[in-house]
Amino acid sequence: MKSMIPIVMMAAVCGAQCATVDAARCGMVVVTDYVAADGRTDVSEALQKLIESHPNRTLYFPDGTYLLSRPIATPAEPTRSVDLQLSNYAVLKADTAWTNEEAMVRLGGIYPANNIRAVGSCYSLTGGVIDGSGVAKGVSIDSGRETKIQNVSMKNVVVGLHIKHGANGNSSDCDILDVNIVGNGATNSIGVFIESCDNTLSNMRITGVLIGVKLTGGGNLMRNLHPLFAASYAPLRQAYDDSIGFLDLASNRYTFCYSDHFSTGFVLGGGSSILDGCIVWWYGSPELGKGRKRTGIRCLKKFGARVTNLEIGFKGTLALNTVLDVKEEGGKGFLINPMINEKLVNETTKSYLKYLR
Repeated sequence: MKSMIPIVMMAAVCGAQCATVDAARCGMVVVTDYVAADGRTDVSEALQKLIESHPNRTLYFPDGTYLLSRPIATPAEPTRSVDLQLSNYAVLKADTAWTNEEAMVRLGGIYPANNIRAVGSCYSLTGGVIDGSGVAKGVSIDSGRETKIQNVSMKNVVVGLHIKHGANGNSSDCDILDVNIVGNGATNSIGVFIESCDNTLSNMRITGVLIGVKLTGGGNLMRNLHPLFAASYAPLRQAYDDSIGFLDLASNRYTFCYSDHFSTGFVLGGGSSILDGCIVWWYGSPELGKGRKRTGIRCLKKFGARVTNLEIGFKGTLALNTVLDVKEEGGKGFLINPMINEKLVNETTKSYLKYLR
């Protein structure tokens, strides 16, 4: 067995070297040729210089920890843009003394542009881990269009992903897929915050936040998003009544989205959002059950949403369970084929029946 140890170690080293060599052969800029990935050296300034001095190149981050004391920003202007690719265990980590209000990675954060025709206009962030150390925001999309984020894990973040106002009449046209977000467990924590329009988010898991997804922009598509309330964080547990899976202050579309154990599944601002095959579910945890109010959909104005095949699973009988809470009468929204365990719905909160079709 002892004779195998050097072989195994050599294989591991060779594997890491091969990944770097392959990246270089593909024409990528290998970041560790320029900065240390030791988790101790602040590489913020060096990375920013690297980004700005390698237009229209892919920057590859091998495994390691890259310490940031301030944000790094990529250009939206196509002639200057870069593509960031992180290996599975490449970690961009915020310094614990972080004080900046901006996200750690600002895609399109410099040289803003609205150009989808020129080469370099479609840039992306792929792979790796963004670690906010409990004090920093993760990733923002500040400008540009058709930005893509894929296979990224965001951990210990104040806000995981922030899509700001779009460059084309507030349209961003971003694609976000296969992204996992774990917040910092504070009461100001949000998984995803979208201010712009026409974005598509798919296959995401979100936890450790008070609000899973917040939208002030409209025309966005949410597909298979699963925010899960984490009662293990004491601040979140104490603020449970304010927890929301999806906070929609515009009009957006949801397919197979799942609000898991938040006090309110969907809060709608009065627009004409569309929900199809969505789920709002509670397990009946003792610390989040007795005397609590649990609501499937709450409307801040009139009910204008079109809701089909909604499943609401109330567990336990100690909470005030409400399917639909509408502030103003007279909306044109409707419910088709809801799946609800009726016996656990409070008798005084069955106003949803008038919206059934």
